[in-house]
Amino acid sequence: MKLFTIGGYGHTEESFLKTLKSNGIDLFVDIRQRRGMRGKAYAFLNAKKLEENLRSAGISYLHFKDLAPTNEVRSFQKTADIAASSSKRERDKLSSAFIEAYKRGILSGKEREEILGRVSEYRNICFFCVEKGHEACHRSVLTDWLEPIAGAATHI
Repeated sequence: MKLFTIGGYGHTEESFLKTLKSNGIDLFVDIRQRRGMRGKAYAFLNAKKLEENLRSAGISYLHFKDLAPTNEVRSFQKTADIAASSSKRERDKLSSAFIEAYKRGILSGKEREEILGRVSEYRNICFFCVEKGHEACHRSVLTDWLEPIAGAATHI
C-alpha cells in the first residue's frame, strides 16, 4: 500500500485525471466535508462529476466524511487566515492551532489500523481535498498521522 495526496486548485479536469492515472491511483478518498466546489473552473470536482470521471478512469471512490474537519475545527484556520490576510487559495501552510484542533477533534479516538483497514484492498490510495499545497490542507495532517504504519505519502 502506498499513500498519495492531491489538491484540486491549480488543476484542469484533464491534468487532474492525468496525474491520478500516471501515479497508478486505484482508490481516491475524498476527505472533504462538503463535496462541492464553487465556480465553473472547478465544477469537475463536484461529487457527481468527480465520481463519474473516476469511474471512467477505473479508479474507485470513497468519501470519508469522518476525516473532514468540522466547522468548529475549520474555524481555527479561518481565524489564522484572517489574521494573516490570506485566503484558502493563497495559504501555504496550516496554523498550529488548526493542526492541534484537527488532531484533537478528528483524529483523537481513531485508530490508524482501522482507517488503513478501510482501504486495505487497494494498492495506491490518494487522499483528496481542495487546497493546492498539501501543507495548506488537513490531508497532510492525516497522512503524517498515518505515516508510522503506512510510510510517507507522496504529494502529487
